[in-house]
Amino acid sequence: MKKIFRTGKLLFLVTCMFLVLGSTGCGKNEENKLSIAYFDNITHGQALIMKNQNTLQEKLGDETEVEWVSFNAGPAEVEACFAGDIDIGFIGPVPAATANIKSNGDFVIISGATNGGTVLIARKDANIKSVKDLANKNVGVPQLGNTQHLLLLDLMKENNLSPKSDGGNVNVIEAQNADVANLFSSGELDAAIVPEPWGTTILKGYDAEIVVDYDQFQNGAEYSTAVVIVNKEYMQEHKDIVRAFLETHLETTEYIINNPEEAGKIMNAQLDKDTGKQLDEDVIADAISKIKYTCDIPKDSIMNYAKTSVEQKFIAKEPDDSAFDSSLLDEISK
Repeated sequence: MKKIFRTGKLLFLVTCMFLVLGSTGCGKNEENKLSIAYFDNITHGQALIMKNQNTLQEKLGDETEVEWVSFNAGPAEVEACFAGDIDIGFIGPVPAATANIKSNGDFVIISGATNGGTVLIARKDANIKSVKDLANKNVGVPQLGNTQHLLLLDLMKENNLSPKSDGGNVNVIEAQNADVANLFSSGELDAAIVPEPWGTTILKGYDAEIVVDYDQFQNGAEYSTAVVIVNKEYMQEHKDIVRAFLETHLETTEYIINNPEEAGKIMNAQLDKDTGKQLDEDVIADAISKIKYTCDIPKDSIMNYAKTSVEQKFIAKEPDDSAFDSSLLDEISK
């Protein structure tokens, strides 16, 4: 009887062990996973390089699994953040502010990523030479409520234009960046505001022209294109992981600044892995030259976006200083 009891006990323990391993992915569970959101474009270049080179995973070791999740535009990423699917996100400043306000401060901005790198382009046969010529035209944005959309709204306001949805005469249409060239060809779009490298790609591969160049938005001021947000509760519970991320983010940013040509090739290789398409080397080089890679948090630019977001009723109020938390980044940068 004693031997039978021991055998039964052993079987019970083995069964429990397999149940635990099965439910946690061979020893890993959600507590051991860091989910990072990003876009497949070079305004999120740090994410592309970190993913391609596996640098963050190497820094964290085997105890934490790094999961990269790609999105087309910020509002969809914000939804994933609210669903609890994302811990850290490379995201546009407009959705970042939206995430902070709509989550009652649960998501905060912990670093900058890129500034610049947006262009307003048009079909050459659409007869659009200035922003005022957008009247009675179809204009594409990556997603309503995203950073490029807000930049477009600012331009329209400066030129006494407004979208049809507000009783104006500019038809603003959601269009994924990868579809803009085809929509130009079919005549469904007359113009589009896009982040790099899509602007340069379309300009080189299609009969299009620049209406507003990357350095002409927000009255020529340096404007934010991508920042990094984090779930505040996740940062409180996993400060060491967020610190490791920021260390790698800072190192990668410095690498891009000092080695733009090599960095562009790595970004291109990851774009190929993610989308099955590579960009021409001259496209990557031109696009990178229009982007400033930085970890500095551009508060003034973000607050300008937030003001427009409130005016357009995308968010109820502007974020306050609690939306920005550079404490970890400041520690690392010392």
